Amino acid sequence: MNGVNKIAVFLNKYFTMGENMKRVLLKISGEALKGDKDFGYSSTMLKQVAKDVFDLQKEGYQISIVVGGGNIFRGVNGAETGIKRVNSDYMGMLATIMNAIALGDVLFSEGLKTKVMSAIKMDSVVEPYSYKRACSFLEKGEVVIFGGGTGNPYFTTDTAATLRAIEMNSDMLLKATKVDGVYDKDPAKFTDAKLYTKLSFDEAMEKGLKIMDLTAFALASDNNLEIIVFNLFKKGNLLKAVKKEVGTQVSF
Repeated sequence: MNGVNKIAVFLNKYFTMGENMKRVLLKISGEALKGDKDFGYSSTMLKQVAKDVFDLQKEGYQISIVVGGGNIFRGVNGAETGIKRVNSDYMGMLATIMNAIALGDVLFSEGLKTKVMSAIKMDSVVEPYSYKRACSFLEKGEVVIFGGGTGNPYFTTDTAATLRAIEMNSDMLLKATKVDGVYDKDPAKFTDAKLYTKLSFDEAMEKGLKIMDLTAFALASDNNLEIIVFNLFKKGNLLKAVKKEVGTQVSF
C-alpha cells in the first residue's frame, strides 16, 4: 500500500469514528473512591475505575468525569461543625479537585490520556475550566475530569455533573452508586425492595425517588438528559451501563 492510500485509509477510519462517536459523562462520588476504607483512597477501587474507563474508551466513547469529595470532606458536614456554609462548600470543592488529580494520575498510569479541569481557578495545579477547551480535549481522545463542582457554593456535585454533561452535549449521564440502580425503597433495609429498570422523569418525581438532588434532576429533565444509575463496584458494569444492560434508565 503506497503512502497516498495509507493516508486515505486513515482519513476514512478517522471520519467514520467521528460519526459513530458517543459522548458520556460519569459521575463518581468521593465515597466510591475510598472503597471499603473510612477515609482517603482505595487503590483497588481507583484501578478498577481506570480499567472500566479504559475499556469504555476502546469502544469508541468520549468520556468526561465529575468526581465528588466526600472521602475527604463534605461541605454540609463542615457547616455542622461551625464553619460557615459558604466556606465549608468551598472546602468541599477543593476536596473534589484533589480527587480529580488523584483519579487523573491513576487513569494516566493505566495508559489513558487525561486532562483535569477545575471550576475554581488554580492555574499552577490544574487547567481552568473552559467549555471550548474541554470539548477540544474530548475530541482528541482525552478523558476530561472536572473538579471544583460548579465553582459556586450551595450546589452539589450532582448538579455540577448534570451541568457539565449538558455543556459537553453528552448522550447520557452515568451516575455511579453502590447499589444496582434505583429501588422503590432502601435495598439495604428491605429484602423485598424492587429494582426499577426504566423510569420516566415524571414517574421518579411522583414516586419521590431520590435519584439526584432536585436542582440536578430538574436540570436533567428540562434538557432531556438521560440518566443511568448503576453499581460501579461490580467490575465491567460501566460498559454494561452505557449499553443499558444493567442499572436504571431515567428518561422521558
